[in-house]
Amino acid sequence: MSIVTRVILDADNDLRYPTLGELDILKNYFMTTETRIETASILRDKEQEIIKIASKSIFQIHPEYIAPGGNAEGARKRSLCLRDYGWYLRLATYGVLSGEKDSIEQVGIIGVKEMYNSLGVPILGMIDAIQCLKNSSSEFLSDDQFKLVASYFDFMIQGMSI
Repeated sequence: MSIVTRVILDADNDLRYPTLGELDILKNYFMTTETRIETASILRDKEQEIIKIASKSIFQIHPEYIAPGGNAEGARKRSLCLRDYGWYLRLATYGVLSGEKDSIEQVGIIGVKEMYNSLGVPILGMIDAIQCLKNSSSEFLSDDQFKLVASYFDFMIQGMSI
């Protein structure tokens, strides 16, 4: 749910107008609209490059994943890993656009840890992969853009760590 929707629903549920604090939150959100759209566009346009850099990094950290018997051994398993990296990058983009972490939590964090556990995917590896995505994204973003997206990667990392 976007920050705009959240403010409206909260006010409506309480049968009131948005508070000054809520209006300030919206004002700040709208002031960053251009940066949010630019950031989301860069992440979308640079997805393959970001994933390529992140995958090199994760396989340097965990070379056992691409070794015989590893979770990313062979082209098929590796492509499944990279597909997930794209998914997490999109989740960060959704957060940037919505201004909230709810969409990330609802779409991407709830249940994902259990799914990976049932598939035998090391959670530590996914946490490291998201960190690698965060780091590689920084190569394509300005400082302001990176500040905007970093908290959403951190939220995913924290959610996977619990």
